[in-house]
Amino acid sequence: MTGNLDNLRVVLVAARNPLNIGAAARAMSNFGVRRLRVVNPYEVAFREARSAVGASGLLAKAEQYESVAEAIADCKLVVGTTVAGARRDLQHRLQRLDEGARAIKRQLKTGPVALLFGSERFGLSNQELSHCHWVMRIPTREEHGSMNLGQAVAVCLYELVRGKKTAAAKTAPGKKENASATSGDVERLTQVLLKVLDASGYVKPRAAAATEENLRRMVRRMELNANDTDMWLGMLRQMAWKLGATEKDHE
Repeated sequence: MTGNLDNLRVVLVAARNPLNIGAAARAMSNFGVRRLRVVNPYEVAFREARSAVGASGLLAKAEQYESVAEAIADCKLVVGTTVAGARRDLQHRLQRLDEGARAIKRQLKTGPVALLFGSERFGLSNQELSHCHWVMRIPTREEHGSMNLGQAVAVCLYELVRGKKTAAAKTAPGKKENASATSGDVERLTQVLLKVLDASGYVKPRAAAATEENLRRMVRRMELNANDTDMWLGMLRQMAWKLGATEKDHE
Protein backbone atom coordinates (compact mmCIF):
# COMPACT_ATOMS: atom_id res chain seq x y z
CA MET A 1 0.00 0.00 0.00
CA THR A 2 2.88 2.40 0.73
CA GLY A 3 3.92 2.64 -2.92
CA ASN A 4 0.33 3.20 -4.03
CA LEU A 5 0.05 6.24 -1.75
CA ASP A 6 2.18 8.15 -4.26
CA ASN A 7 -0.95 8.17 -6.42
CA LEU A 8 -3.00 9.97 -3.76
CA ARG A 9 -3.48 13.75 -4.01
CA VAL A 10 -4.90 15.51 -0.96
CA VAL A 11 -6.67 18.63 -2.23
CA LEU A 12 -7.58 21.43 0.17
CA VAL A 13 -10.15 23.79 -1.35
CA ALA A 14 -10.31 27.41 -0.14
CA ALA A 15 -8.72 26.67 3.24
CA ARG A 16 -8.87 29.83 5.34
CA ASN A 17 -6.32 29.20 8.09
CA PRO A 18 -2.61 28.57 7.29
CA LEU A 19 -2.27 26.62 10.55
CA ASN A 20 -4.91 24.17 9.34
CA ILE A 21 -3.03 23.66 6.08
CA GLY A 22 0.11 23.01 8.10
CA ALA A 23 -1.74 20.53 10.32
CA ALA A 24 -3.04 18.73 7.23
CA ALA A 25 0.52 18.50 5.88
CA ARG A 26 1.68 17.08 9.20
CA ALA A 27 -1.05 14.41 9.09
CA MET A 28 -0.06 13.53 5.53
CA SER A 29 3.56 13.09 6.59
CA ASN A 30 2.45 10.88 9.50
CA PHE A 31 0.79 8.45 7.10
CA GLY A 32 3.23 8.62 4.19
CA VAL A 33 1.18 10.74 1.76
CA ARG A 34 3.32 13.31 -0.07
CA ARG A 35 1.20 15.07 -2.70
CA LEU A 36 -0.59 18.13 -1.31
CA ARG A 37 -2.57 20.44 -3.55
CA VAL A 38 -4.26 23.67 -2.49
CA VAL A 39 -6.97 25.56 -4.38
CA ASN A 40 -7.30 29.29 -3.68
CA PRO A 41 -5.94 29.27 -0.12
CA TYR A 42 -7.16 32.28 1.89
CA GLU A 43 -3.65 33.09 3.13
CA VAL A 44 -0.82 33.03 0.61
CA ALA A 45 1.82 32.57 3.34
CA PHE A 46 0.56 29.08 4.21
CA ARG A 47 3.92 27.49 3.31
CA GLU A 48 5.40 29.00 6.48
CA ALA A 49 2.81 27.50 8.84
CA ARG A 50 4.43 26.48 12.13
CA SER A 51 1.86 23.71 12.59
CA ALA A 52 3.54 21.61 9.87
CA VAL A 53 5.82 19.96 12.44
CA GLY A 54 8.13 17.57 10.62
CA ALA A 55 6.41 18.29 7.30
CA SER A 56 7.89 21.63 6.21
CA GLY A 57 9.38 20.03 3.09
CA LEU A 58 6.03 18.56 2.08
CA LEU A 59 4.34 21.93 2.65
CA ALA A 60 6.99 23.75 0.62
CA LYS A 61 6.31 21.46 -2.35
CA ALA A 62 2.52 21.87 -2.19
CA GLU A 63 1.03 22.54 -5.62
CA GLN A 64 -1.22 25.59 -5.89
CA TYR A 65 -4.18 25.91 -8.29
CA GLU A 66 -6.88 28.44 -9.07
CA SER A 67 -9.69 25.94 -9.60
CA VAL A 68 -10.76 22.46 -8.58
CA ALA A 69 -10.87 21.39 -12.23
CA GLU A 70 -7.17 22.20 -12.65
CA ALA A 71 -6.19 20.52 -9.37
CA ILE A 72 -7.81 17.20 -10.28
CA ALA A 73 -7.24 17.10 -14.05
CA ASP A 74 -4.83 14.12 -13.92
CA CYS A 75 -6.95 12.06 -11.49
CA LYS A 76 -9.09 9.04 -12.44
CA LEU A 77 -11.15 9.13 -9.25
CA VAL A 78 -12.22 12.24 -7.32
CA VAL A 79 -13.71 11.78 -3.86
CA GLY A 80 -15.25 14.56 -1.78
CA THR A 81 -15.44 14.50 2.02
CA THR A 82 -18.10 15.73 4.41
CA VAL A 83 -19.07 15.51 8.07
CA ALA A 84 -22.60 16.74 7.36
CA GLY A 85 -23.83 14.17 4.87
CA ALA A 86 -27.11 13.58 6.68
CA ARG A 87 -27.94 17.29 6.73
CA ARG A 88 -27.27 18.13 3.06
CA ASP A 89 -28.85 17.23 -0.22
CA LEU A 90 -25.55 16.13 -1.73
CA GLN A 91 -26.96 14.59 -4.93
CA HIS A 92 -24.05 12.15 -4.72
CA ARG A 93 -23.56 8.57 -3.67
CA LEU A 94 -22.50 8.74 -0.01
CA GLN A 95 -19.97 6.16 1.21
CA ARG A 96 -19.09 5.23 4.77
CA LEU A 97 -15.49 5.95 5.67
CA ASP A 98 -14.43 2.29 5.68
CA GLU A 99 -16.22 1.49 2.40
CA GLY A 100 -14.82 4.59 0.74
CA ALA A 101 -11.29 3.81 1.88
CA ARG A 102 -11.48 0.33 0.34
CA ALA A 103 -12.68 1.77 -2.99
CA ILE A 104 -9.89 4.36 -2.97
CA LYS A 105 -7.28 1.66 -2.24
CA ARG A 106 -8.40 -0.30 -5.29
CA GLN A 107 -8.21 2.76 -7.54
CA LEU A 108 -4.79 3.80 -6.20
CA LYS A 109 -3.35 0.69 -7.82
CA THR A 110 -4.27 1.98 -11.27
CA GLY A 111 -3.69 5.73 -11.17
CA PRO A 112 -4.05 9.09 -9.38
CA VAL A 113 -6.89 9.69 -6.92
CA ALA A 114 -7.90 13.08 -5.50
CA LEU A 115 -9.33 13.37 -1.98
CA LEU A 116 -11.03 16.76 -1.57
CA PHE A 117 -11.54 18.72 1.65
CA GLY A 118 -13.53 21.96 1.73
CA SER A 119 -13.08 25.21 3.61
CA GLU A 120 -13.32 25.22 7.38
CA ARG A 121 -16.47 27.36 7.41
CA PHE A 122 -18.58 25.88 4.62
CA GLY A 123 -17.06 22.59 3.48
CA LEU A 124 -17.24 21.79 -0.23
CA SER A 125 -19.77 23.80 -2.23
CA ASN A 126 -22.21 22.14 -4.62
CA GLN A 127 -20.15 23.42 -7.55
CA GLU A 128 -16.96 21.93 -6.09
CA LEU A 129 -18.76 18.67 -5.29
CA SER A 130 -19.94 18.42 -8.90
CA HIS A 131 -16.36 17.43 -9.80
CA CYS A 132 -16.54 14.40 -7.48
CA HIS A 133 -17.51 10.85 -8.41
CA TRP A 134 -18.88 10.25 -4.91
CA VAL A 135 -18.59 11.55 -1.36
CA MET A 136 -17.15 9.98 1.78
CA ARG A 137 -18.64 10.90 5.14
CA ILE A 138 -16.70 11.17 8.40
CA PRO A 139 -19.17 9.85 11.01
CA THR A 140 -19.26 12.66 13.57
CA ARG A 141 -22.20 12.82 15.98
CA GLU A 142 -25.15 15.03 15.02
CA GLU A 143 -24.76 17.30 18.05
CA HIS A 144 -21.20 18.24 17.05
CA GLY A 145 -20.71 17.87 13.32
CA SER A 146 -17.79 20.24 12.72
CA MET A 147 -14.21 18.99 12.62
CA ASN A 148 -10.82 20.68 12.32
CA LEU A 149 -9.39 20.40 8.81
CA GLY A 150 -6.15 18.76 9.94
CA GLN A 151 -8.09 16.23 12.01
CA ALA A 152 -10.39 15.41 9.08
CA VAL A 153 -7.38 14.73 6.85
CA ALA A 154 -5.80 12.56 9.54
CA VAL A 155 -8.96 10.47 10.08
CA CYS A 156 -9.38 9.79 6.35
CA LEU A 157 -5.73 8.90 5.81
CA TYR A 158 -5.69 6.63 8.85
CA GLU A 159 -8.62 4.69 7.40
CA LEU A 160 -6.73 4.35 4.13
CA VAL A 161 -3.54 2.92 5.58
CA ARG A 162 -4.89 0.72 8.38
CA GLY A 163 -5.62 -2.99 8.22
CA LYS A 164 -4.89 -5.69 5.72
CA LYS A 165 -6.20 -6.17 2.22
CA THR A 166 -9.73 -7.43 2.13
CA ALA A 167 -11.06 -9.92 -0.35
CA ALA A 168 -12.98 -7.13 -2.04
CA ALA A 169 -9.77 -5.21 -2.60
CA LYS A 170 -8.10 -8.02 -4.50
CA THR A 171 -8.17 -8.13 -8.26
CA ALA A 172 -8.85 -11.44 -9.97
CA PRO A 173 -5.68 -12.90 -11.55
CA GLY A 174 -5.38 -12.11 -15.23
CA LYS A 175 -8.37 -9.78 -15.23
CA LYS A 176 -7.75 -6.61 -17.19
CA GLU A 177 -9.90 -3.53 -17.02
CA ASN A 178 -9.96 -0.59 -19.40
CA ALA A 179 -8.15 2.38 -17.92
CA SER A 180 -10.43 4.90 -16.24
CA ALA A 181 -10.68 8.31 -17.87
CA THR A 182 -8.86 11.17 -16.15
CA SER A 183 -10.89 13.98 -14.62
CA GLY A 184 -9.39 16.33 -17.20
CA ASP A 185 -10.79 14.24 -20.07
CA VAL A 186 -14.16 13.86 -18.35
CA GLU A 187 -14.33 17.62 -17.84
CA ARG A 188 -13.54 18.19 -21.52
CA LEU A 189 -16.39 15.85 -22.41
CA THR A 190 -18.69 17.71 -20.01
CA GLN A 191 -17.85 21.08 -21.55
CA VAL A 192 -18.32 19.88 -25.14
CA LEU A 193 -21.67 18.32 -24.20
CA LEU A 194 -22.66 21.59 -22.53
CA LYS A 195 -21.80 23.50 -25.72
CA VAL A 196 -23.87 21.10 -27.82
CA LEU A 197 -26.84 21.44 -25.47
CA ASP A 198 -26.45 25.22 -25.42
CA ALA A 199 -26.35 25.39 -29.22
CA SER A 200 -29.46 23.22 -29.40
CA GLY A 201 -31.38 25.59 -27.11
CA TYR A 202 -31.61 23.16 -24.20
CA VAL A 203 -29.67 25.33 -21.73
CA LYS A 204 -31.72 28.18 -20.26
CA PRO A 205 -29.59 31.26 -19.40
CA ARG A 206 -31.01 31.63 -15.88
CA ALA A 207 -30.32 27.97 -15.07
CA ALA A 208 -26.97 27.65 -16.86
CA ALA A 209 -24.87 27.21 -13.68
CA ALA A 210 -27.22 24.59 -12.20
CA THR A 211 -27.41 22.77 -15.53
CA GLU A 212 -23.61 22.60 -15.71
CA GLU A 213 -23.36 21.18 -12.17
CA ASN A 214 -26.06 18.58 -12.81
CA LEU A 215 -24.48 17.63 -16.12
CA ARG A 216 -21.06 17.24 -14.52
CA ARG A 217 -22.46 14.96 -11.83
CA MET A 218 -24.35 12.88 -14.40
CA VAL A 219 -21.29 12.34 -16.59
CA ARG A 220 -19.23 11.24 -13.59
CA ARG A 221 -21.90 8.76 -12.52
CA MET A 222 -21.40 7.05 -15.88
CA GLU A 223 -17.83 6.09 -14.79
CA LEU A 224 -16.53 6.12 -18.36
CA ASN A 225 -13.22 4.50 -19.22
CA ALA A 226 -10.64 6.20 -21.42
CA ASN A 227 -11.86 4.55 -24.65
CA ASP A 228 -15.48 5.48 -23.96
CA THR A 229 -14.49 9.07 -23.25
CA ASP A 230 -12.54 9.35 -26.52
CA MET A 231 -15.52 7.98 -28.46
CA TRP A 232 -18.00 10.33 -26.77
CA LEU A 233 -15.69 13.30 -27.39
CA GLY A 234 -15.47 12.39 -31.07
CA MET A 235 -19.23 12.12 -31.44
CA LEU A 236 -19.94 15.32 -29.51
CA ARG A 237 -17.32 17.32 -31.41
CA GLN A 238 -18.95 16.26 -34.67
CA MET A 239 -22.33 17.38 -33.31
CA ALA A 240 -20.82 20.66 -32.13
CA TRP A 241 -19.33 21.26 -35.58
CA LYS A 242 -22.66 20.56 -37.28
CA LEU A 243 -24.42 22.93 -34.88
CA GLY A 244 -21.78 25.63 -35.40
CA ALA A 245 -20.61 25.51 -31.77
CA THR A 246 -16.87 26.11 -31.37
CA GLU A 247 -14.68 24.33 -28.84
CA LYS A 248 -11.56 26.49 -28.83
CA ASP A 249 -11.63 26.99 -25.07
CA HIS A 250 -11.56 23.27 -24.38
CA GLU A 251 -8.89 21.88 -26.72
